[in-house]
Amino acid sequence: MTIIENDFYKVAIRTQGAELTSFINKATGVEHLWQADASIWPWHAPNLFPIVGALNKGELLVDGKQYPMERHGFNRHSELLVLSADAQSAKFSLPYCEKTLAVYPYKFDFQVHYDLIDNALRVTYKVINLDKKDIYFSVGGHPGFNVPFNKGEQYEDYYLEFETEEKLHTHLINADGLFTGESKPATMKGNKLFLTRDLFANDALVFKNMQSRMITIKSTKHDQSLSVEFPHFNYVGVWAKPGADFVCIEPWLGCADTAGKEVDISQKEGMQRLRVGHVFEAAFFISM
Repeated sequence: MTIIENDFYKVAIRTQGAELTSFINKATGVEHLWQADASIWPWHAPNLFPIVGALNKGELLVDGKQYPMERHGFNRHSELLVLSADAQSAKFSLPYCEKTLAVYPYKFDFQVHYDLIDNALRVTYKVINLDKKDIYFSVGGHPGFNVPFNKGEQYEDYYLEFETEEKLHTHLINADGLFTGESKPATMKGNKLFLTRDLFANDALVFKNMQSRMITIKSTKHDQSLSVEFPHFNYVGVWAKPGADFVCIEPWLGCADTAGKEVDISQKEGMQRLRVGHVFEAAFFISM
């Protein structure tokens, strides 16, 4: 386990998936990250690569060949190398290998960097193209945050405040995690989405191309809050296991397939194209 901290936060990261496992506000002592109850949802904050969401038939189509690929890709199950670590930052790497080539035919180095910068944790995704051809990928975060923040509070006291008041539509997902091609208006009150126990009964709320680039968890009972800012990400998922005491705010570059529409990776919605020799970077921020 790698620990980084500053005056504001103490953060823990494990090598499996370079996954954040703890995010403690040092001023209050509150653990804000979901602690991976295996009976409910066994993750804290998985990093998604090289796809986001589910695929038709659980297969990735690349140049006419199908490769088995589970939902959200293989990074979250992989052991990453620790490239460097000091008091306030840590860098992890997943380089391609024979095992990854068997399911994803590209040569790459996927990195996750964590940096504490004053009262924010910056999470940076870096992809290096080591191949002799363009590579295609999606990437995203899936952090789960404890709600309520404090004992004795109610889940329904909390809401998500979007940076901008806008007409939001959520894109519907079927039982296999695939888009149905349908959408419906999100149940907003101004720029607020109130949390209820049945809000995620039909899976995640998925928003595309929002104007808002920050979502803040707030309570009607006090002024404590937690924000996720995602300046580089065009898709956002909001999700919780129905009835569980957490909510995930998920910045994505990429998304699930639409049911029945199998397309090559180069034509898949939200895919990032990285040219030979090029490097990709995108970051999101967690702050209070």
